[in-house]
Amino acid sequence: MDLNHFPTFRVAASDLNGQMRGKRVPRSYAQKLDEGVVRMPLSVLNVDLWGADIEDSPLVFESGDADGVLLPTDRGAVPMPWLEVPSALVPMAMFTDKGAPFQGDPRHALQGVVDRFDALGLTVIAATEMEFTLIDDSAMAPHAATNPVTGRAIANAAILSVRQLDSFDAYFSELYEACDEMGIPADTVISESGLGQFEVNLTHQTAMRAADDAWLFKTLVRGLARQHGFAATFMAKPYPDDAGNGMHLHFSIVDKDGRNIFDDGGPGGTDALRHAVAGCLAAMPDSSLILAPHGNSYERLVPGAHAPVSAVWAYENRTAAIRIPGGSPAARRVEHRVAGGDINPYLMLAAVLGAALVGLEDKMEPPAPITGNAYEITGVPRLAQSWAEAIDRFESSPLMARIFDPALVANLVMTKRQELARFAETPPDRHWLSYLEAV
Repeated sequence: MDLNHFPTFRVAASDLNGQMRGKRVPRSYAQKLDEGVVRMPLSVLNVDLWGADIEDSPLVFESGDADGVLLPTDRGAVPMPWLEVPSALVPMAMFTDKGAPFQGDPRHALQGVVDRFDALGLTVIAATEMEFTLIDDSAMAPHAATNPVTGRAIANAAILSVRQLDSFDAYFSELYEACDEMGIPADTVISESGLGQFEVNLTHQTAMRAADDAWLFKTLVRGLARQHGFAATFMAKPYPDDAGNGMHLHFSIVDKDGRNIFDDGGPGGTDALRHAVAGCLAAMPDSSLILAPHGNSYERLVPGAHAPVSAVWAYENRTAAIRIPGGSPAARRVEHRVAGGDINPYLMLAAVLGAALVGLEDKMEPPAPITGNAYEITGVPRLAQSWAEAIDRFESSPLMARIFDPALVANLVMTKRQELARFAETPPDRHWLSYLEAV
């Protein structure tokens, strides 16, 4: 799109929590973004949930809080339909003054994994299922959003209810139109099992495109909700006794000839499929911090709550952490069902796809697929059971060190320990205000 149509526009990159950090710039910048005209402290991409510097971070006082250079990604400028005054956003990535990718940038973490697949002549094709909840946040506690038709708060869950969708028709019609404008491939939308909970599927794209789509989609969903008089949140668990929000990832891998390497012509899939599954299972406990990055995330990860807690896999079984969907063998794929809606899409795809790559490289073999209810199975590896445990496991994991740069590991661990300490000092009934639109 032509940035010269706007008096100003935005440039932004993703921080470790997936929040947009950037600037509003005049249209005179439009022709020189590739020249590194936009500079920003490197530390800004590694701040905590509230935007505070990380204590003792080497990116702050130790290095003089040095600037990096923001350069546009290949996504290009997109409109910002959630604003009243038309404008545009240019997704950016952070580089050092020497032109090297800044390793604290989550997008570069995913790019590193994508590059490793490219070196093997492989391309990941991915799709996401994005769950979120519409909320009335006008009081001291979150409440169900008001039904625009009845004028009353949503009172009941309405899974796959067309009537519930029709009640919010104005919002979802505008959301579809905005997705089309932004190049986000929104597919089906359903009313989910939670109070005011919905799910929008984004169709299969290359891995980086899928992550960009998810990152932009979260901002769009929240921004449009405000225009309609309610809030939208991707919190993993908006209400203690209700369904949580997840983000399921579907992926397949194609070779240079476009052949799905998971397809053996039958229902079982290839050795490559099993190797990828094994890698994902092996990495799952140590990557809990990526899949469940906040204290609220662990309220969702409880047995029997439609959120996997054990590292097991199965064919056509939604209680398992890894599900191999049925259907045409040509579309054979892995569905990774663990992540909450509160994740950073770049880090989440990097963790899952990086784990699958390790499985392929090492020709890892998974245990036998389970049958029946995964929540009743004992003696299998579990995800971290607390935020603190997840931080410790991520920090010391040899497997995570094969996927993420050491600097990103160190910065994420420092960030999460600082957030853990601050939440410990905050009354629990106020935690939701920090998470509501930040994750």
